[in-house]
Amino acid sequence: MSAVMITRKVRKWEKLPGKNTFCCDGRVMMARQKGIFYLTLFLIVGTCSLFFAFECPYLAVHLSPAIPVFAVLLFLFVMAMLLRTSFSDPGVLPRALPEEANFIEMEIEAANGNVPSGQRPPPRIRNVQINNQIVKLKYCYTCKIFRPPRASHCSICDNCVDRFDHHCPWVGNCVGKRNYRYFYLFTLTLSLLTIYIFAFNIVHVVMRSVDQGFLSTLKETPGTVLEVLVCFFTLWSMVGLTGFHTYLISLNQTTNEDIKGSWSGKNRGQNPYSHMNIIKNCCEVLCGPTYPSVLDRRGLMQEDSPAAANSGGPCSFDNPGAQTAKTTAPLIPNEETPDDVKPSIAAEKSSAPKDDPPPAAKLPPLASPETDADTSIAKNQ
Repeated sequence: MSAVMITRKVRKWEKLPGKNTFCCDGRVMMARQKGIFYLTLFLIVGTCSLFFAFECPYLAVHLSPAIPVFAVLLFLFVMAMLLRTSFSDPGVLPRALPEEANFIEMEIEAANGNVPSGQRPPPRIRNVQINNQIVKLKYCYTCKIFRPPRASHCSICDNCVDRFDHHCPWVGNCVGKRNYRYFYLFTLTLSLLTIYIFAFNIVHVVMRSVDQGFLSTLKETPGTVLEVLVCFFTLWSMVGLTGFHTYLISLNQTTNEDIKGSWSGKNRGQNPYSHMNIIKNCCEVLCGPTYPSVLDRRGLMQEDSPAAANSGGPCSFDNPGAQTAKTTAPLIPNEETPDDVKPSIAAEKSSAPKDDPPPAAKLPPLASPETDADTSIAKNQ
């Protein structure tokens, strides 16, 4: 049986490492853990559905028809921001190629020198200057890259994310450079929607209790109690979360930096990313340019897959590694070939066929000139 390599084109998202889920041919990118995201959808859609079914008809007639119209617009905006945050690339950084990783490793070894056995090697850190302040770039052992400033590795998604804020299970995705503004708008509009529904629930109950009584009102609108409870417990968390992120935006900080205390404390420096102006910080975070994704998820790449071609015998599957010879060329001209790549003498001897005689046995013996002369004289005699 002979192996034939078939080359086919695949999308890059099919071969991307990490713990992400892709849908719609790579257009949708989420984390694998999406159970709490479905709970978020259920709570928002369920609460708003009860409000549209029980409170809006009464309020539109007795107060104003603009109440349900504004509620629908606010609900649609909340859902748009939620889906935009959950289905987008938060700013995942691509991992280094094997050649790039080997080159970085050699640079690090050349800079650190030979570390004696038993001693811990020095940390892999590079220093860059941002706004006259030294910022340390840490090396990611998983992605094999020096992370850019403000980037961090998410242990849940197993990817380095640029301007990493946090991993939010409620939206089912990381919050980073490319979707932070949508996350903030989601929390802000959801807080307004929660306050809106909670307030008009109270107004609805009060207005109907005046005419029909409190108990009869609850019997006619059974979903009101559930809406009030959901909105009451959601209100405090959403308003507090929105206020916290408003504070971070005004300082141009991330949740990760605030938790680690990167720019606070006696021995900490000043935040080099802050403009020392609340308006400028808010404009940069919320109104800055939308950065394109660096993953190219829907790009095409070639993949070689082995296909077996039978030569008349029964099907047998051999080790693909034994059929293709892999050679490794040094990345630097003076680089030596690794020892594990050099074939051993025992392996060469074992690979030679046993039935064939040695090369010397196949060739006829070489006759010397003296032997040929003696033979010709004997024939003449």
